[in-house]
Amino acid sequence: MNLRTGDDGLAAESGPLLVQLDALSKSYSEAGQEKCVLEAVDCSFQVGQFICLLGKSGSGKSTLLNLISGIDRPSEGRVIIRENGRQVELTALRERQRTLFRRRNIGIIFQFFNLIPTLTVLENVALPVELAGTDRIGHGRAAELLERVGLGNRLDSFPDRLSGGEQQRVAIARALVHDPVLLLADEPTGNLDEGTGEDILNLLLELSRGAGKTLIMATHDQDIAGLADAVYVLERGKLVSQPTGLSNGTGGNRADTAAGE
Repeated sequence: MNLRTGDDGLAAESGPLLVQLDALSKSYSEAGQEKCVLEAVDCSFQVGQFICLLGKSGSGKSTLLNLISGIDRPSEGRVIIRENGRQVELTALRERQRTLFRRRNIGIIFQFFNLIPTLTVLENVALPVELAGTDRIGHGRAAELLERVGLGNRLDSFPDRLSGGEQQRVAIARALVHDPVLLLADEPTGNLDEGTGEDILNLLLELSRGAGKTLIMATHDQDIAGLADAVYVLERGKLVSQPTGLSNGTGGNRADTAAGE
């Protein structure tokens, strides 16, 4: 893959602590039996980092992203995220409070785009700021971002008129429109062909690093891991740290275990 690290060839400089995972566990009941997806995960991510989460399908990558975003709640443990200089324990908030926190601070990019088919491209991108009650700047900011992702001429188009790559560009703009501190991307290139996936990844890294965002991406693509500031592998419920640039997707080349292994 022809992926870029940026104009200077360097990774983004990390800043203060943004996300802290404290003994995070998640279990589900399946056919009368308890299934552990995540077990006592301890980890922290800094402002401005690009974090890559590797793991096989079903290893718990999406579950971990859902816990970090507050969409789901852990069976045990805490998620703490920095907001305006203070530490907020997201897992202690009620569902409505978590939703409002997510609208202010977190942008999410899904593998299957999750665009609303009855809204235009511009309306899809502006939706997060409208939901947050700041719609007076929504359409202007949305149009600006769509121009940056190369879709300035498709503002009035509907999602079904766009290619997969164009839909993911819309999704990236939507995730950035409310200026979140944290971006979560769940296999953002997994539903695209290789060439389109490379373009989307380079665009996402360019926009997120240029704005100093923290990006946590779940993927199975080893080439993507080579660009990250930190790489972790999910195996049997554990989150294992790997040296950057040496990922092999099997848990080899481990630097340390971030989840009590």
